[in-house]
Amino acid sequence: MQFVIITGMSGSGKSSAVNVLEDIGYYCVDNMPPELIPKFANICSQSDGKIDKVAFVVDIRGGDLFLKLQDTVKQLQGEGVSLKILFLDSSDDVIVRRYKETRRKHPLDEVSYGNIRKAIETEREILRPIKAQADFYIDTSRSSTAQFKERLYSIFLGNNEFMHIDVQSFGFKFGAMSECDLVFDVRCLPNPFYVPELKNKTGLDKDVYDYVLSFDEAKVLLGKLTDLIDYLIPLYEKEGKSQLVIAFGCTGGKHRSVTFAEAVAEHLRKQGHRIRITHRDINNQ
Repeated sequence: MQFVIITGMSGSGKSSAVNVLEDIGYYCVDNMPPELIPKFANICSQSDGKIDKVAFVVDIRGGDLFLKLQDTVKQLQGEGVSLKILFLDSSDDVIVRRYKETRRKHPLDEVSYGNIRKAIETEREILRPIKAQADFYIDTSRSSTAQFKERLYSIFLGNNEFMHIDVQSFGFKFGAMSECDLVFDVRCLPNPFYVPELKNKTGLDKDVYDYVLSFDEAKVLLGKLTDLIDYLIPLYEKEGKSQLVIAFGCTGGKHRSVTFAEAVAEHLRKQGHRIRITHRDINNQ
């Protein structure tokens, strides 16, 4: 039996996650008081296999009841229950915009006296401990509905005995990546942006890819990075980590970072790792 606890920031997409998990066969319960989860798990265990995948949405809407979530997680883990925690997040600006669009009140609206940014700050502090325990972390700030759905599919429809590896590229000019496990800055390499025939292309184009990796320093750096990543992956797996996020950043997120993300992803695929690759800023101007 598989149990998933969906939690995270209000406005980060938990309702959308529930819809996806329901589509792939999970029995979903929204706004579940943490103390009732073990009892519900017991009911499911007596269903003769009719309910074998369950997802609970547990968040700040539960008020003081939510504070029992960590104790519940420890109890379930102590009982040998197969449990994963999915934490959803978004940037403050995106959450503010979503609340303005929906015209709904934040769950902490009363204690923050209507100040949405104060409510978000307070919620982040309350969620900090459970966020640190999460098996999967998704920042939905820049994700389309299709991208979000694909991400959940890759996590919950794959072979969960092995770690998922997300390889991402980004541009520092659009903001650094948050919540990555490993971030590598490749702005130290020659920039194709200053080559007229390459400026408007990306690292997905062969001539840009070849140009970036044509320099000795790029070849040496790629070799050292893949060696480091190869060394770290078994250590993360040994610690039970379910998801590893590796990000490469350059100035605009189109050339060098994309090239290195593609090169490292291909290296890891050849070794049999499950890879998902995302180029966050490849279409940004």
